[in-house]
Amino acid sequence: MMKSGMDLISIHDLSAGDVEEILALAADLKVRQKAGIPHPLLAGKTLGMIFEKSSTRTRVSFEVGMYQLGGRALFLSSRDLQLGRGEPIADTARVLSRYLDGIMIRTYGHERIEELARWADVPVINALSDLLHPCQALTDLLTIREHKGRLAGLKMAYVGDGNNMTHSLMYAAAKVGMHFAAATPAGYEPNEKVVQNARADASETGASVTLTHDPKEAVRDADVVVTDTWASMGQEEEHDARTAVFRPYQVNPELLAAADARAVVMHCLPAYRNEEITADVFESFANVIFDEAENRLHVQKAIMALVMGG
Repeated sequence: MMKSGMDLISIHDLSAGDVEEILALAADLKVRQKAGIPHPLLAGKTLGMIFEKSSTRTRVSFEVGMYQLGGRALFLSSRDLQLGRGEPIADTARVLSRYLDGIMIRTYGHERIEELARWADVPVINALSDLLHPCQALTDLLTIREHKGRLAGLKMAYVGDGNNMTHSLMYAAAKVGMHFAAATPAGYEPNEKVVQNARADASETGASVTLTHDPKEAVRDADVVVTDTWASMGQEEEHDARTAVFRPYQVNPELLAAADARAVVMHCLPAYRNEEITADVFESFANVIFDEAENRLHVQKAIMALVMGG
């Protein structure tokens, strides 16, 4: 059982039971929200949202989520905080802990989230770092279960950069017994320590973690195919060079022919048509992709309710 006050920094830190608890509560909160049933589980509580890296879905989903849970959210950009003027993270953490019931942070270096959590006396939620994106990966699990009816035993294939999405999806799949295969270009492989951790988790659930440079090998017989932008925020200057390297890793009809005939395609957005995914494939699976986007709201509400409310 997840405990009130705990942080959510990495899916690797969670037990399989924790992951299931998040998904079950998210599904329940989604039903309640769709039915118009109030669920003020965090009435009177306040979440501070630190954004050193901007985002459409992250800001809106967390802010609306806190409102639906009966609490309030404060948007804090780096321009609004002394962090942007060089105040130590430890000092910011200790001050915010006196005012807030929880802190969400979306930033660049993962070590900034770890230091914030080390010094804060309230729960810290990782809304994205350069290493991990746990809220999105948990969201993807909920979406897969909605469309496939189960998680254990399925195969997830990720095609593209060995980035924060690759890492968190690898952790997520391992925790729920899904087989995971990632295809990345040489020189863009996932973090080796993350791979080791994920394989250790997978050994406990009967799952597997496979790495390859061949996208068709990764996608072969996959139930779920996932991709992400080739140049993430902060990598804009590398766009043209990355496009040349990643072109063979585009999710297109030819690549999907290697997947299971009933496979679904997912993308965490924003999507750049005819780069990492062709426009026709995107539109063919738009219902899944936008369910995925919506589910950020429900999963993050579940996380906040569990760590901030108990």
